[in-house]
This record gives sequence, C-alpha cells and structure tokens, in this order.
Amino acid sequence: MLVVTLVLAAIGFGLLVIALMTGSVVWAWGCIVVCVVGAVLLLSSALAARDAPPARSRGGEADRRRGGEADRRRGGEADRRRGGGSDHRTNDQDSRD
Repeated sequence: MLVVTLVLAAIGFGLLVIALMTGSVVWAWGCIVVCVVGAVLLLSSALAARDAPPARSRGGEADRRRGGEADRRRGGEADRRRGGGSDHRTNDQDSRD
C-alpha cells in the first residue's frame, strides 16, 4: 500500500509540474485528485496497521517487552553474546573470589 501511495505522490508531483508549465487548471485539479487519493490510502493503511496485531518475531521487540522470555527459553544465548547473563561477573565479584 505504501508503494501505491508513493507512486500516486510522484504522479501528483508530475501533474503539478505540468499544470505550472502549461497554466492549465485541469492539470492542477488532476494533481489535487491524485494527491487526495494517495492521502486517503496512506491514512487507511496507517489505521489498519495500528489495529493489526503485532507480528510474532524470534527474539524481537515483543520478547524484550515480555522481559526476554524467548531469550530465557534459549538459555540466555543472546545475553551471553552481549556479555551479560548469569555467568557474567563484574570485576568486584572476581576480586572477592
């Protein structure tokens, strides 16, 4: 839907340039119509995306919001790669051992 909106915006810009070059009101109205149709498509697409349930991802933003549940199921693999996790000790802890 976004691609269609971008194409309509490009067509509208082209019609605007033609309207300015020729001085014709018909081309200007064509530009307005095309741009309004593109705006309506963009708005409807944005509203539909807002109402749609979030896509399930593997270790994505939804998992981070749930406290890394998927990461814990995988044994903290991503946490160990970042240098964190239960196996990670700070310098203070190492000096006490």
